[in-house]
Amino acid sequence: MEKAKISASQLFILMVLFELGSALLVPLAIRAKQDAWLAILFGMLGSFVLFLVYHKLYTYFPNLLPMEYMQKILGKVMGTVLAFVYILYFMYDASRVLRDFGEMLLTFAYPDTPLFIASALLMLVIIYTIRKGIEVIARSGELLFIFMYVLAVAGFILIISSGLIDLKNLQPVLEEGLLPSVKVALSETLYFPFTEAIVFTMILPYLNDSKKAKVTMLCATGLSGINLTITMLINISVLGVDLTARSQFPLLSTVQSIQVADFLERLDVFFML
Repeated sequence: MEKAKISASQLFILMVLFELGSALLVPLAIRAKQDAWLAILFGMLGSFVLFLVYHKLYTYFPNLLPMEYMQKILGKVMGTVLAFVYILYFMYDASRVLRDFGEMLLTFAYPDTPLFIASALLMLVIIYTIRKGIEVIARSGELLFIFMYVLAVAGFILIISSGLIDLKNLQPVLEEGLLPSVKVALSETLYFPFTEAIVFTMILPYLNDSKKAKVTMLCATGLSGINLTITMLINISVLGVDLTARSQFPLLSTVQSIQVADFLERLDVFFML
C-alpha cells in the first residue's frame, strides 16, 4: 500500500468528479421519461445505504484495503476469490468508461481518428498519473473540480440566456405514478453511477482523518445526485424526452443548441473539456 495521505476535501472532490464522469453525458434514467430526474434522486437515496455499509467495514479495518480484509472476514480461499472478482469489476468499469469518453471524442471532435488512438492517448495520461500516486491525483482533482464548475455555471447561464428551456417538456410529472421511477432507480441509477463508487473503498485507507469519512462520502454522493438531477432536468426541458432518449450524448446536444446574440454558438467542443 502506498505511503500517502489525502484530506477529506480531496476525497470529496474525487468522489464528485468520479460520480459525475460519463454519467453527465449519457441519457441517464431516460426510461422513466420526463421523470428521469426523480429516478436519479431515488438511486442517490438508495446508494446512501450502501455507503453506510462501506463505511462500517472501513471502521473495522481502517488501515486495510478491501482485498486484505476480505480474506480476514471470509477466509483465505473465499476472500481471494472475491478479491479477484472485485479486481475484474474494476477492470470492466475502467474499460467501459474509457470507451464512453473515446466515443465522445470521436463523435464530436475527431471523427476521422481511430478509436484505438483516442483510447491509447487517454490510457497514457492515466498511466502517468497513477505512477505519480494518489496525492497527485487528488491535487489534480482540486484543479479540475474548479474548472468543471466554472464551465457548468457558464453553461447554465448561457442556456437560460438562449431561452431554450421549455418546462412543458417536463410535464406531466408522475404520469404513471412512482413505480416506473422506482424501477429505473433500482435497475439503473442505483448501479450507475452511484454504486460504482465502491471503488473508493480502495482509497479510504489513505484518508488522513478517518472520522470524516462518513460525512464526506454522503455529501459527495448528495452533491453528485443533485448535479445529475439538474442536468437531466435541463436536457429534457431543452430537447424533450424523445430527442434526449435518441441522443447518444444529450448534454452536448443541449450545449449545441446554445445561440446567444447570433454569434455565440457551437460551444459543444468547448464544453467537452
